Amino acid sequence: MKRRRGRERATGTRAPQEAPQCPNERWSLDFLSDVFEPGRRFRILAVIDDCTSESLALVADTSLSGQRVARELDSLIRIYGKPVSIASDNGTELNNRAILEWQNKTGIAWHYIAPGRPTDNGFIEAFNSKFRAECLNAHWFMTLADAREKLVDWRRDYNEVRPHSAIGYKVPVDMHNSGDVTCSSSSSKPENSNPRRSKLRSQSSRTWTLLMNEGAIEPRSDAMTTRHR
Repeated sequence: MKRRRGRERATGTRAPQEAPQCPNERWSLDFLSDVFEPGRRFRILAVIDDCTSESLALVADTSLSGQRVARELDSLIRIYGKPVSIASDNGTELNNRAILEWQNKTGIAWHYIAPGRPTDNGFIEAFNSKFRAECLNAHWFMTLADAREKLVDWRRDYNEVRPHSAIGYKVPVDMHNSGDVTCSSSSSKPENSNPRRSKLRSQSSRTWTLLMNEGAIEPRSDAMTTRHR
């Protein structure tokens, strides 16, 4: 009996990822889903630049195949340029022959995160959380056209209006357009990058010093605690 040949899959890489340092160094992809008012489900392809935090695309449709993903990526490359690599999970829409052929044609490295570990792609997971809370959970979608219109409005605000703490309270589209920008992770941003937090910290420090001088509290060397008299 002739054995059935297994389906050809894209392999990509699963090596640990380093934080990107410039725009187009790495894009991340993922899928989300929601429903229209009558209860019909639709899907959304989200694409972001991991360095600038810019939302490159929010593609909504009732079906998104591997061929459709490849076409959308080609469109994004014509607009933003070619990324060095792309990161995603290993779902069937992103792990099939169409994506394998696209990888071979473009020469773009594709990184698949380990199965069952979505947090390995923290950039897109953080974006998904904001997108669902601020857009998908905040709106009723009557039709596919209505959903697409609301997604365009949210994406415009996210990219062009709202400062992002992860990129030093800058606007994503400005970082991408600056050309020679060097990205840095949120952990390396200046301590005083949040004025409100810096002001509260300063007030707390002054209050502590005043109480110390008045003898209201006495410091202990063995722990960060105080003894009230």
